[in-house]
Amino acid sequence: MAALAEIAQSLPGRRTGKLALVGGTLVDGTGRQPILDAAVVIDGDRIAAAGPRLQVTIPADATLINTSGKTILPGLWDMHAHFEQVEWGPIYLAAGATTVRDCGNEFEFIVAVRDAIRSGRGLGPRLLLAGLVDGTSPQALGIQRVDSPADAQAWVNRYHDAGFQQMKIYSSMTVENVTAVATEAHKLGMTVTGHVPNSMNLFQAVEAGMDQINHLHYVVAEMMPEGTQSAGLTGKQVAERVASIDVSSPQAIKVIDFLKVHSIVVDPTVALTELRTASSARPFESFEPGTMKVAPELAAQYVIPTSGEPIQQARIAALQRDLQIIGALHAAGVPIVAGTDQGVPGYSLYREIELYVDAGFTPMEAIKAATIVPARVMGLDSELGTVEPGKKADLIVLGANPLDSIHNIRTVEKVVSGGTLYDSAPLWKSVGFKP
Repeated sequence: MAALAEIAQSLPGRRTGKLALVGGTLVDGTGRQPILDAAVVIDGDRIAAAGPRLQVTIPADATLINTSGKTILPGLWDMHAHFEQVEWGPIYLAAGATTVRDCGNEFEFIVAVRDAIRSGRGLGPRLLLAGLVDGTSPQALGIQRVDSPADAQAWVNRYHDAGFQQMKIYSSMTVENVTAVATEAHKLGMTVTGHVPNSMNLFQAVEAGMDQINHLHYVVAEMMPEGTQSAGLTGKQVAERVASIDVSSPQAIKVIDFLKVHSIVVDPTVALTELRTASSARPFESFEPGTMKVAPELAAQYVIPTSGEPIQQARIAALQRDLQIIGALHAAGVPIVAGTDQGVPGYSLYREIELYVDAGFTPMEAIKAATIVPARVMGLDSELGTVEPGKKADLIVLGANPLDSIHNIRTVEKVVSGGTLYDSAPLWKSVGFKP
């Protein structure tokens, strides 16, 4: 916490008070046409006005920020994060992620980080928290054990009382205990996200009360032509089975329809999956240039694997099928929200959004998957997710328009979080990244 506070205090270029971003193209996130030569006025932590410059009254005491030639978007959301060290705060903000859902962490640490950021003692995005629970097994994660309805009630109450928005189910839970967690969570107005536990399938997990599913592979498993079991198969064989899925098959349609009928939200984390396709012929930087900009302490994660080319080719084919499945889910109306599960800190959020366009989203739809759709999913769309008067002042300024090319999502230059404006470059540098 001392390190988090130190980073916040030493950062240059921070601006607060009344701000007016003038001259840029506003893509407000509602789906409306972009506004050329726009003005966005920020007063405190709220957006006071947003629209064509000629129609917006700019207060005489506002600090003017020239955004001519730039594009203004809502702040981005990362809906699958694990805020595991304090350096993550500046990284998320530098990337333009103003709201982050932490999908499972050490209780005392994440509560302390959230509270430090809220109070201004620490630097980072708005944190929404999902409290992790798991059942007892040799593979269990963490110490929050739910092996009975009484355990479920105790942990749900503890997380709820600490201000968590969700419960997160992990892989060693039983059907009965998932049901108990979901029942208690729903009583308190919380939703339930997480893994599909090893003891059940996707259908059983949803019927037990889960509202959201982390990771696409739990959806993919139910579409495999030879059933969901992959025990005993090599990695190459599993990838080949994924690549063989027919998205128009009765089984695949059954899964998609089931998710739609039950209003299930999916965060695919497909950018993380893509990292496993790297090879000497397809180095990390060829699809994720952010690997060349991380702090030296993180660079060792992005070393080309020694596995042979055949498994990498199978994984690439499986990735293409994953994208086809994401496109089919989206076309059917299943809510897709952008999440990274780390990957390349900060940068994988850009890649997740880019991959949604590869999956068939329009650039605007892909941007919405990281703005208004997660805001709506988390019940915060009246406050966040678009650049509109009255909403929280969370927005980003890009050097180029992502509606022209989704890869321009990587050109974040300035970030406004809760009404405070930061330049991205000093944020990156503060934690050893290259801007």
